[in-house]
Amino acid sequence: MAARQRETDLYEPVKRLLEGQGYAVKAEVGAADVVGLRGDEPPVIVELKTGFSLILFHQAIARLKVTDAVYVAVPEWKGRAGWKAFVANRTLCRRLGLGLITVQVETGVAQVHLDPGPYAPRQSKVRRERLLREFQHRVGDPNTGGSAQTTLMTSYRQDALRCLKTLNENGPTKAAEVAQAAGVSRARTIMADDHYGWFERVERGIYAITPKGENAIDEYSHVLEELE
Repeated sequence: MAARQRETDLYEPVKRLLEGQGYAVKAEVGAADVVGLRGDEPPVIVELKTGFSLILFHQAIARLKVTDAVYVAVPEWKGRAGWKAFVANRTLCRRLGLGLITVQVETGVAQVHLDPGPYAPRQSKVRRERLLREFQHRVGDPNTGGSAQTTLMTSYRQDALRCLKTLNENGPTKAAEVAQAAGVSRARTIMADDHYGWFERVERGIYAITPKGENAIDEYSHVLEELE
């Protein structure tokens, strides 16, 4: 069983890293875990923790009152979940203007992944347009905030339900006719892709409902009423 990691396990690797860059390094100076000085440059401060936490970020932000060169140092991630958490926290560090160091405790190697610096946000026009399109196309407010782990009612699912309703009322129908009757311009694509298993192509360009689609008619009856 591996020994429990301690903040002190991170100190020597971080100290060697800074000394390799020409800094004189001392631990526990004032409220800072690690302080490095190089010539007349502003001090470098590193806060050590055995994992990302709100306390770590609070402490690092407080050190920004002393210097702009503040790093957080944590053990290197383990596994896929650890990598995802690392990426998310690296983004947070960038947003806060903090640097980020990880330490391979077993080998004693420290690595800089991010240097401190002002955050310059880059907004995604594509993501914004996608969000606005979903908002505008969705009928009503069918979801409850915070329920991301449940099946969400998106505008795509609403359009698929409109197609399902049309087929349920008319039987096997040409895709173009479904699009017109349901008021869904992307009906052909929705039925052909069949993400929910509700549709099947019975002839060229003609679609019908699957048994799973019949079950969906009952399951989403309340939604279908709102879409009328």
